[in-house]
Amino acid sequence: MNILKSLWSYRGFITGTIKRDFQAKYQNSLFGVVWAVLSPLALIVVYTVVFSQVMKAKLPGVESNVAYSIYLCAGALTWGLFSEIVQRMQVCFLENANLLKKLIFPRMCLPVIVLGNALVNFAIIFGLFIIFLIITGNFPGIFFFALIPPLLILLLFAIGLGVTLGVLNVFFRDVGQFFGIFLQFWFWLTPIVYPISILPSKVQSLMSLNPLVPVIGAFQGILVMKAMPEWIDLVYPLILSICLCFLGLYLFRRHAGDMVDEL
Repeated sequence: MNILKSLWSYRGFITGTIKRDFQAKYQNSLFGVVWAVLSPLALIVVYTVVFSQVMKAKLPGVESNVAYSIYLCAGALTWGLFSEIVQRMQVCFLENANLLKKLIFPRMCLPVIVLGNALVNFAIIFGLFIIFLIITGNFPGIFFFALIPPLLILLLFAIGLGVTLGVLNVFFRDVGQFFGIFLQFWFWLTPIVYPISILPSKVQSLMSLNPLVPVIGAFQGILVMKAMPEWIDLVYPLILSICLCFLGLYLFRRHAGDMVDEL
């Protein structure tokens, strides 16, 4: 509770930093913030043209020509949000070492700033994706609101994992190097570019250990099939997310004073 009060007291610092980071990203470019729209738009167009028109890729049991593109975008955008939060949080204390040494402010502001930046980027690209769904007649309607629970679980999981890795990475720099490699394997062990139904039943059972499988699967099911997710499948990632958040908070509170000396 004290951490939340501290963060609220520094809300101006947090929002101001998020705004400055976004502006700094495009301030020296000719088109400015237009690139924030063009980059994700190009991604969606490439996925649609290459996989739907060139490769003629289709999902099993789905007749729509753009179904696989929607499936791929839903998985890739969701994974991108998770990956950005975790990767940035694991280095946020290291990258802001000088700031931590010179200024007195709640150190938890740094992960919150990372989260805010990631959500701004996600809002832009996902907003364009929604427009694409509407134009192609594939907007899921009322089922769209079913995305809120899996999105919250994804954020909770990313925050817990990111803060845990961020604290550990201050004292053990190999953590960041290892996780960068592990993240590449994790991507391919998650049904993002392929449907889980094509895998053997034994492999599908092993895939259930991956907490991102039901979360990203919920996004794909809602946006592609226009169907409610199996809510019971989200219990496991939810519990794991809560445990990671408690672990990250425990490590942060215990070692917050030592981090500045280590940096």
